[in-house]
Amino acid sequence: MSDKDIPTPNSNITNPDPECCGMHETCEKDSLLAAVSKDVEYYDDEELDRFRGIASDEFLPPEIEEFRYVLYTMREDEVAGWVRSLQLRQIELPDELKDEVFLIIGERRQ
Repeated sequence: MSDKDIPTPNSNITNPDPECCGMHETCEKDSLLAAVSKDVEYYDDEELDRFRGIASDEFLPPEIEEFRYVLYTMREDEVAGWVRSLQLRQIELPDELKDEVFLIIGERRQ
């Protein structure tokens, strides 16, 4: 392989997502790690703040449905940010919704 065959940074690379910098294997905006962003963003879900401090396995069915309603009224590309927001607000995601959330985020990354 000659020097001219070795790609240089940013050569012929297009980034289909203008919000993603393209510098990471996993886009930081899709990361579920609260450490990535310290800013709390609300997703028309301020009412969920009352669940701060409740363990993920202690939610009642009507409370789980409140989380589910918020989850399914947002765009798929907002789900990771919403989970990050919940983490920053010290609100645990109900156990019953975790598989659904991970499926949505996983499908988005494929």
